[in-house]
Parts: sequence; structure tokens; C-alpha cells
Amino acid sequence: MAEVTMEMIKELRARTAAGLMDCKKALEEAGGDMEKAVDILRKRGLAIAAKRAGKTASEGLVSAYIHANGKIGVLVEVNCETDFVARTDEFREFAHNVAMQIAATNPLAVRREDIPEEVLEREKRLYEEQARESGKPENVIEKIVRGKLEKFYQETVLLEQPYIKNPDLTIQDLLNELVAKTGEKIVIRRFARFQVGEE
Repeated sequence: MAEVTMEMIKELRARTAAGLMDCKKALEEAGGDMEKAVDILRKRGLAIAAKRAGKTASEGLVSAYIHANGKIGVLVEVNCETDFVARTDEFREFAHNVAMQIAATNPLAVRREDIPEEVLEREKRLYEEQARESGKPENVIEKIVRGKLEKFYQETVLLEQPYIKNPDLTIQDLLNELVAKTGEKIVIRRFARFQVGEE
């Protein structure tokens, strides 16, 4: 078992934004293995997020981001349980980073279930046609379609997208980390993205 040093704790904190004591405990639990410690902290974030799921998130803020050239603008509403958390730097930074993510990646929806059925059907049909045209047998087509749909979700669903500042994390991971840190339910409620010249 490797000795847990302050440098290791700092590195883990930089990677996960978890508290120092949480990082120390996770590293000790993982026997000094950095990747295992990251996984431990992510699982904890998920566990806390699951516990808070039934709570009401009616506080929060609307964050705005205008891309440097003034051609793209985003408004995003992020909710939490208390005004106290809504005013913290971490919460504001999270909302700002989510707005930046939306400006950069142009997602269709916050969650999978928010994507309109007709959009999904159109994608499925397209993937099926492509697979058939390339001569794939019927039993393989379904697997291909499922795989391509998963990729479609990762590209178009905000919570499933890789985070632009750290592609090892998804926006959901980032959200879970904030939930673990604040101990509150946090929800990305909705967003609007504007681009000059687009309908």
C-alpha cells in the first residue's frame, strides 16, 4: 500500500473537486491508487445524488454566457434546495461552466427523456438504412442502431456529454460532484441557446 502524500491528495482534489478529507479517505481506501480513488469519490457523489433525488430544488439561479465574438449566447437555469447554496462560488461556477458547455456543444436537451420522440425515430430510421445499405444482416442491425443511438445521446444530451474542460468527466459527473459537495439536490432545469443568423 502506497503512503498517501499531500501531493496525491492535492492531485485528487484537482481532478475531482472533492474536499481534502474526502480525498485523503478515498486514497487511503484505494491503497494510494489514484484511479481507484477517483472511482470511489464518483460513487459517493452518485450515492448522495440518489439520496437527494426526492427533495425539492426550487432555489437557484439563471446564468448567462456570451461567447467572445458575441455570436452565441446561452441562458441556463440551475436549481438547488436553498438560497444559501445558490449564492456559493461553487454553484455559480458550475452554472457558468454548464452555460459554456451549452455554447460549445449545442445540445438538444438536458436529459434523454427530453429529446422529442420524432427526433429519435428519425435517427433510428437513418441508422437502420445506413446499416442495411452496407449489407449488414438483420440480427446485427439492431445492435448497430443501439450503439449509434448511445453515441447520439452522448453528443446531444447535456448530462451525458463529456465536459469540455475535462473530457474524462460527463456533465452528470460534474453535477454529482457538486451534489456531494453541497449535500443538496441540484438540477439543470432548462436552457436556451441563441446563435446569430439561426432560427
